[in-house]
Amino acid sequence: MSVSFGSYIRRCREARLKSDRTFSVRKVAAALGVQPSYVSKVELGQVGPPSEDTTRRLAGILGEDPDVLLAMAGKVSSDLQEVIRKRPRLFADLIRQLKDAPDHAVLRVVREVRDGSW
Repeated sequence: MSVSFGSYIRRCREARLKSDRTFSVRKVAAALGVQPSYVSKVELGQVGPPSEDTTRRLAGILGEDPDVLLAMAGKVSSDLQEVIRKRPRLFADLIRQLKDAPDHAVLRVVREVRDGSW
């Protein structure tokens, strides 16, 4: 069973709270520039995940990967959206072809593209 965005955020925040009191709901909310009640509602799944910008800032505060949090929130970062918009068919086909591939195969493709060895 997959973990919801809110419960994942809560688990990350509470894990950090054990050793650092700056990870209370109030202090995380203050760092984000939102009300504590909003953070609580997100964690409880009473409201949807925040905007891309807020999710990125939250990732920074919690020390999490912003792309992972965005994906958990059902969002794609704006920079990736722009890349996909330039060649939508090509990227849709690529993603569909890779969806069931094992991680090592996907990593090999990423390395080949990054290193320019195609």
